[in-house]
Amino acid sequence: MVGLAALRSLWGGAATLEAAPVAQAPLPALALGALVDELERAGHGLVMVMGKGGVGKTTLAAALAVALAKRGHAVHLTTTDPAAHLTATLEGEVAGLQVRRIDPVVETQRYVDEIVARRGRELDEQGKALLLEDLRSPCTEEVAVFHAFSRVISEARRTFVVLDTAPTGHSLLLMDATGAYHRQTLASLGPGVEPKRITTPLMRLQDPALTRVIIVTLPETTPVSQAAALQEDLRRAHIEPFAWVVNRSLAASGTKDPLLAARLNGERRQLARIAAGLAKRTFVVPWRAQPPVGVAALEALGRAAAP
Repeated sequence: MVGLAALRSLWGGAATLEAAPVAQAPLPALALGALVDELERAGHGLVMVMGKGGVGKTTLAAALAVALAKRGHAVHLTTTDPAAHLTATLEGEVAGLQVRRIDPVVETQRYVDEIVARRGRELDEQGKALLLEDLRSPCTEEVAVFHAFSRVISEARRTFVVLDTAPTGHSLLLMDATGAYHRQTLASLGPGVEPKRITTPLMRLQDPALTRVIIVTLPETTPVSQAAALQEDLRRAHIEPFAWVVNRSLAASGTKDPLLAARLNGERRQLARIAAGLAKRTFVVPWRAQPPVGVAALEALGRAAAP
C-alpha cells in the first residue's frame, strides 16, 4: 500500500484501485547458476558473501558452497554467525563440503594464550600482569578474529572457501588497525620475527585473483541503497566487489498477478538502478514460496538457469 490513492482506499471501503500495467522489459540479470560457473573457472579462491542482515546471505553462501562441492571441488563453508544458521539451512552433509564456525570468544582466548606463551617466558609476574592488561584491549578480539580469518583465507590458495560474513563492511575497515596492532605485538617478541613480511587478511581480500566479494541485496529501495553504501565501504578498503546478487525477486519468478503490479514495477526499477552502474555484474534469485532449506533445495538454487 504505497501512495496517496492506495492509502485513501483503506478508508473508502468500496473504493477500488486500478492495477498499474507491469513493465515487460527484460530483467538485466543472470541466475545464480551463471555465478557458480564464473566462480568455478578459477579452480579455487575465497568467496565472501556480504550484505545487510535479513537479505539471505546464509542461504546464498550455502547454495554457492553446495554447488561448488557438487561439481567435485573441496569447499570450506565458514561463518561468524553466533546463531550458527548454516547448520539449520543445510540440514545435511555434502561430500567435499566442510562447515565450520569462527567463535570470537574461542579465538580471542586462543590468541591471548599464544601471545602469553611466547612473551611470558621472558617476563616476571608483574610483566605478565601488564601484558594481560594490554591484551584486554578492545582491539584484541578484532585481532583474534581476523587472525582466524587469516588461517581460513590462506586455504583459498588451494581450495574454495566460502565465508558467510558480518552484515556490513565496517569491520573490514578495522583490518588496517588490527593488522598494525598484530604486527606491533609480534615485533615485541624479538628480532627473529619480521612484521613487514606478515600478510594480513585485508591484503588477501584486496587481491582480485584470490577473493570474490558477493554483495547480496533485495529488490527494494532501502536494501539496494544499503548495498550501495556497503560497496563504498569496501572500495574505501580497496576491495572491489565481484558481483551483486538480488535475492527473492518476484519479477524473476515470472508471476503476472495484477495485485502485484506495483511491487513488480518497483523491483524492475531497482534492477534497472543496479544495472545503471551500481554493479559490474548482477545475478538474480527468484522469490520462492518455500525457503530453500536442505541440500536438495540449495543445489537446485545453485544450478538455476537465467530467468
